[in-house]
Amino acid sequence: MAGAHPQEIDVAFASNHDLRKRVHAAIDQNPTQSTLFCDISTYILNQTSSSVPEPISKKRKLGEPHAPNGTANGVTSDADILFNAGTKAWRSYPGVSFSMPQRKKLTLELLASKRDGGIRAVGADGKIEFGIAWKDVDQIFCLPVPEKAKRQHNFVVVPVHGDGVNPVPEGMTPPESIVWTFEEATGKNIVEGEDPGPGPMAEAIHHCLLQAGTAKEVIFPTADDFQSAIVQNHRKGEKAYHVKAHRGSKDGYLFLTSVGILWCFKKPLAYFDFSSINSISYTAILRNTFNLNIATPSQEFEFAMIDQADYPGIQDYVAKHNLQDASMAAARRAKKLNVNPPKDDEGKVNGAGEGDVEEESELAKAARLLEEQDDEEDEEDYDPGSEGESEGSGMDSEDDDEDEDGEGGDEGYDEDEGEGEGQAEEYDEGEGEEMEE
Repeated sequence: MAGAHPQEIDVAFASNHDLRKRVHAAIDQNPTQSTLFCDISTYILNQTSSSVPEPISKKRKLGEPHAPNGTANGVTSDADILFNAGTKAWRSYPGVSFSMPQRKKLTLELLASKRDGGIRAVGADGKIEFGIAWKDVDQIFCLPVPEKAKRQHNFVVVPVHGDGVNPVPEGMTPPESIVWTFEEATGKNIVEGEDPGPGPMAEAIHHCLLQAGTAKEVIFPTADDFQSAIVQNHRKGEKAYHVKAHRGSKDGYLFLTSVGILWCFKKPLAYFDFSSINSISYTAILRNTFNLNIATPSQEFEFAMIDQADYPGIQDYVAKHNLQDASMAAARRAKKLNVNPPKDDEGKVNGAGEGDVEEESELAKAARLLEEQDDEEDEEDYDPGSEGESEGSGMDSEDDDEDEDGEGGDEGYDEDEGEGEGQAEEYDEGEGEEMEE
């Protein structure tokens, strides 16, 4: 049994490297003590906050506190240093507000190492709450938080197999994203010569990514990709890069970036990289809003109640990144207004083949229908007797003067009676007598 070091011992003494070595040395000298040390380790794990509720032999959920994303049992060779509280961080940022996977203020630590560097969150007691190795990071975004009077940015770390869009490998629980907020310094908190924004933190993360041997970098939204046409009332004149929408009953924001589309900041987050998008389509098009549908190989996601003002920018983004617009696909094609058009003997519509009929886009058709509807409403509201003559056109001005109680004049006009079926009717004597009574 010499040389066999049960995993419980490594987990229990992970934060004390010297003590762990002494335990292993004692087992090597006296293998019969292995069972005793395993029992002691199991007891320690059950009595501390870093213990696991299930037997050590079972896998912990990915992204669970104290376990790195993409690992089983919370321990892997690459994660030993990252999740060892005794390992010194390269950069440390105390008092950072996290919203995922925990809503809590913690110390953000960055470890710059090619083999086992990463991001971790440490509590006030020094215990590591959660973290992720650089090699397990899919993308990192830095996004301005909308609708906040004070400038804030959310850093969003999307783990591999944790985009919320693509299926995960069989038997794996998808890891959770990590989100924390950076508040820009203002007033007396601004240090002269230092950038008060999120730039320095993003540069520190980028340095760690380079040290880890990855070409990834922190993604910022830019006006070259998408800029909202809606003015931010709380900070007029400042660019907005988000699209407000609803996914089911939850409201949130879509960010259209250089690497894909991100839905945030409420669970579940969804990140659509370009390779996962089969097509984009527009549905439920109304006067002021429309829905955006993103189809992936496995499912379709609908984002509702998007302001019409943002349609041109979204359409430009779709075209720029060569995303297929499926609004006119057979399943979504709008019905033609002329339901039963006349056909000639060859079955052609109005003397033209069906292939010669130019299809409208869903949005163009909706705009045209709304315009026609407005024209029809204007025609229905038009009353030819309203210009110069009232509906009592057979009555002269003396009748109006005599009818001071308002029953026969314009002041006593009954709107319900006057509107009728929305059309002006000719005045006859019977109606005139009835009005005088």
